[in-house]
Amino acid sequence: MGICATELRDFVIRPTLIHLGAHSLAAENLLMATAAQESGLGFHLSQNSGDHQGLGIYQINEVLHKDMWDSYLAFDPDLASTVRGIASQHDFLKQPHAELATNLTYSTAIAWLIYRRANVVLPKHYDIVALAQCWLNHYPTLQSNPNADQFTENYKLFIGPETGIAA
Repeated sequence: MGICATELRDFVIRPTLIHLGAHSLAAENLLMATAAQESGLGFHLSQNSGDHQGLGIYQINEVLHKDMWDSYLAFDPDLASTVRGIASQHDFLKQPHAELATNLTYSTAIAWLIYRRANVVLPKHYDIVALAQCWLNHYPTLQSNPNADQFTENYKLFIGPETGIAA
């Protein structure tokens, strides 16, 4: 059993997006669906795929995490400061990648920034098929043979009709 979808949305995803100045229902649904697809909404916090280990509810690997800091956040000091403020004070310095598994707010911020860095154009919040394509086109999943149908099914399974999304 993973994380309660409503609680993840209300206590983690929505506040994180608001904190980053990026809130929309489409962004919420995209992150909810990404967590459902990548980890079964938190059922797995660490998965291996070849040489890469995905961490947290979004299964972000260490290479991508480092690249987000080195190639993206390093060029936006205000955003970097905001994101660093979300991370743990001491643990981040000792084990920065562990934050992806242990700090839901931090991992949500990084997951959103992965989409933002890809200049994602969000579809309508209720269009799960378009959200699935958005994930497939812009999120660097570690899954072998990722597909939009599986994404849609995982949304239905783990999140359900709570947002009134038409599939």
